[in-house]
Amino acid sequence: MKRQIKKFFAQLALLSVELLIVWLVFLVSFIIFVYVAFRIFYFKKESFDFAVFDFLRSYVTDTTTSIMQFITYLGTHHFLIPANLILIAYFLFIKKHRWYSIKVPVVALGGVSLMFLLKFLFNRPRPLIPLLHEAKGLSFPSGHALMSFSFYGLLIYLIWHHVTRPWLKWSLIVFLLLLILLIGFSRIYLRVHYASDVMAGFAMGAIWLVLSIWIIRRIENYSRKEIEPELHAG
Repeated sequence: MKRQIKKFFAQLALLSVELLIVWLVFLVSFIIFVYVAFRIFYFKKESFDFAVFDFLRSYVTDTTTSIMQFITYLGTHHFLIPANLILIAYFLFIKKHRWYSIKVPVVALGGVSLMFLLKFLFNRPRPLIPLLHEAKGLSFPSGHALMSFSFYGLLIYLIWHHVTRPWLKWSLIVFLLLLILLIGFSRIYLRVHYASDVMAGFAMGAIWLVLSIWIIRRIENYSRKEIEPELHAG
């Protein structure tokens, strides 16, 4: 009995820490997005963005540019659409976890919709000094940053809950966090986004990831408590 009580409180403490971290991420991300948006669109301060471009100019090389092109590809729809479909198929046919197969498209499609809505609302043109090729569409927030944080952040969420070996769990989490940051950096290096675009994209990606997972978990819990028992009873 005592062991069960200790186990219960240990799980409760772990859950509380996890919730605290999640909502702290949400709050910090919201503050960052609002701050960046006000700085750019209300106060019209863009000196930081151009200072970052100037700083990176001396580090541009053919080798680095090739690496950045590969990294930025990992945040494109050409890569992320097949990656999302593979993840959905994995949870549908291999792992057979219905709710995870729902979470993946909800996070992806919701993130895309949110990205286009925000780009339309803020209507910020792209930088006029692309390193290689001019990018299409609007600039704020960065779609690469938003979608990368949503997708790879979802992978981090899944790894956190399902990978049991600590060394493997933390290795994968650190790798994915670095990949997210590098994808955002690649957009600035290639001068197709301002640094503020990427910061706002990361912030909104984090906000959407937390909200979508929270909403789906609430629906999942309601389904298990209210709907599924009624179906079995019928």
